[in-house]
Amino acid sequence: MGATCQIIQKTVSGCGLWGYRQGMEVNGYKIGPGAKLENADLGGADLRGANLWFANLVGANLTDANLENANLEKANLKDANLGGANLKNANLGGADLVNANLTSANLQGANLYGANLVGAKLTSADLEKADLEKANLSGANLVRANLEGAELYGADLYGADLYGANLEGVHLYGANLKGANLWYANLMYAHLRGLDLGGANLKDANLEKANLKDANLGGANLKNANLGGADLVNANLTGANLRRASLGENANLKNADLRRADLEKANLYGANLEGANLEGANLTDANLEGANLEGANLSGAKLTFTIMPDGTIHD
Repeated sequence: MGATCQIIQKTVSGCGLWGYRQGMEVNGYKIGPGAKLENADLGGADLRGANLWFANLVGANLTDANLENANLEKANLKDANLGGANLKNANLGGADLVNANLTSANLQGANLYGANLVGAKLTSADLEKADLEKANLSGANLVRANLEGAELYGADLYGADLYGANLEGVHLYGANLKGANLWYANLMYAHLRGLDLGGANLKDANLEKANLKDANLGGANLKNANLGGADLVNANLTGANLRRASLGENANLKNADLRRADLEKANLYGANLEGANLEGANLTDANLEGANLEGANLSGAKLTFTIMPDGTIHD
């Protein structure tokens, strides 16, 4: 059945408050604020601009549904299937999306402020420029998701799987990424200042020109990671795995704590290590040519075949 409201050329016709579509009926279901739609079959439905504020959509089938510009604020979408759905610019602020399936969903520019996405499946989802401030994404599957330019201030990503995800230029101040999997993730230009990334898997990650000032990377796996030009001033890298990592391109490690870090075959060409603590670090076969080691602590460091700042090879 056709909806009783239409939005034409951004003007509202037959619509309720805020310009959302009201009085709709789709597949025999009444669509509106507080609607009872538990386990409803709305696959492929046209719900553009629909007002589903506080609606109960637990377990609903919304695969490939068009929810662009829809209002789903505080809606209950627990266990709902939104695979392939279009949620571009939708309002999902405070929504319950626990264990929801959002695989390949379009969430560009969506508002997910404070949303609960614990255990949600967001594989290959497009979250470009989405607002995920204070959202709970702990344990969520974000494998190969696109989060470029997204806002993640204070978001909880504890134990989230971000393998191959695109996080270029994201703002993660105050976010929790402890135990997160960021293998092959793109974090170029990302804002990670002061974050707790202790024990995180950042193997093969791209952190070029990322801001990691004051960050905790203790025990993190950064093998083969690209940290060229990254700001690691005062960062904690104790016991971190930096084998074959690239820390050249003027990476700034001033006063960084690299005690017991594994830097075997790492590239530190031209890096700033002024005042850095490299006590007990493994620098076997590492390249320190042109690096600034003024005031650095190298006591107990392993320097076998290390290329020193002056280009000589330490025996």
